[in-house]
Amino acid sequence: MTPQDSANELANSSELIVANARQILFVTGRLAEPALRSEVHALAQKMGFKYEVQVLPITVAALLTVPWVAKRLTATDSTDLVVLPGYCRGELAELEQQMRCPVLRGPKDLRELPSWFGQTGQRPSLDRWDIEIIAEINHAPQLSREQLVSQARQLAAAGADVIDIGCEPGYSWNGVADAVRAVRDLGCRVSIDSLDVDEIKAGCAVGAELVLSVNQSNRTAAQEWGVEVVAIPDQPHDWRSLEETVEYLQTHQVPFRIDPILEPIGFGFAESLRRYCEARRQWPSCPIMMGVGNLTELTDVDSAGVNLLLLGICEELRIHSVLTTQVIPWAQTAVRELAVGRRLTYHSIHHRVPPKRLASDLVMLRDTQIKRHDRDVLKKMASEIRDWNFRLFIVDGQIACLGGGEFWLAEDPFELFDQIMQHQPPNLDPSHAFYLGYEMCKAMTAMHLGKNYEQDEALDWGILTVPETDRHRLKKRTQR
Repeated sequence: MTPQDSANELANSSELIVANARQILFVTGRLAEPALRSEVHALAQKMGFKYEVQVLPITVAALLTVPWVAKRLTATDSTDLVVLPGYCRGELAELEQQMRCPVLRGPKDLRELPSWFGQTGQRPSLDRWDIEIIAEINHAPQLSREQLVSQARQLAAAGADVIDIGCEPGYSWNGVADAVRAVRDLGCRVSIDSLDVDEIKAGCAVGAELVLSVNQSNRTAAQEWGVEVVAIPDQPHDWRSLEETVEYLQTHQVPFRIDPILEPIGFGFAESLRRYCEARRQWPSCPIMMGVGNLTELTDVDSAGVNLLLLGICEELRIHSVLTTQVIPWAQTAVRELAVGRRLTYHSIHHRVPPKRLASDLVMLRDTQIKRHDRDVLKKMASEIRDWNFRLFIVDGQIACLGGGEFWLAEDPFELFDQIMQHQPPNLDPSHAFYLGYEMCKAMTAMHLGKNYEQDEALDWGILTVPETDRHRLKKRTQR
């Protein structure tokens, strides 16, 4: 059994335990008690289970550990599930023996309890796609072998199915064969992007399997290469030239796919989309390719949304290959975006559902759901806190800080810090001040973008999210 199989089996087992539980014991700290009771009461009424909330003598539930809980937790004989806070650390096996029932960690945010109990519906498995990603290495003749191999590795790791060696017009490159070999040695499939007959011949001789591109200028040589080619018009608007090239390749039995050429906005973008529709109508069974990089690289906008939109068009028109590059700064994750997006669009088209609430990997600038905090609830929490460990929240478009029985609120983190300093916190050494500044910066970023902020957690940037580690954190102080 693979680690993934084990993880799936564990997840399925946990879901079954939750679904069958009739008497559930929820464990929490003093601060989270009111909010937890509210969430659990609504769930219990909806799902029909009985429950008990046991409040342990600790202020913040996130500081719980399993050994500490084990010394203080009691359960009735009728309890058939214990739910600990998601942040509770430690092994659960001994606690399960003590409680004589399953023990699970709930979500880290108690507001996610409904989805943890399966009340928001299960997301589908997005494990199928039918669009091939061809990722181009631009200006390959200008790169060293090490640079070429490094880029190929990165593109393949991001999800590219074929690595395209991009040659340069007007220059015949005698190193193309070595470049193709180097990328093939990585185990990658390779295409060559050139109109130069000599470059193409050299690349195909050592394993390039696709030629981008063929038109009137070089189509007579295509029979010699023994590989699939991409048929393009001599000029994007010259439909007749595309028809002639397709007819030539069909006559000479050269395998091909068609690319009517996607034009940038301002240069006939809408008309070029019409040509893709016309190509599918005129050649209903021919493979078609779309060069999506012509739009992402030439439009001042983050590329993820553009890529998904173009993938939707491709899926509907049965365009099963896309060519991209990721040179411009706002398109540097284009391959990863396409790798995620092709799964979304496949599921959408084949199940006739909008690509919504399926996966959040491409929701990067904003968040899929906003969890809001109530100012009055936070004030009540603040009044019950006696230690000087600071808790940060976003509330009503401002940053709130709780600590030492105080509640501070400001839109400007500098103003908030000044408010805190007026109380001369005893623990605000340089390390703690740096930590507060770091967290306030995250909170301010989230506030201005309309994202969720959770202290000590990474902001959610979709496929760009980098989980935060404990190496730069303050050591958590035990609170009683």
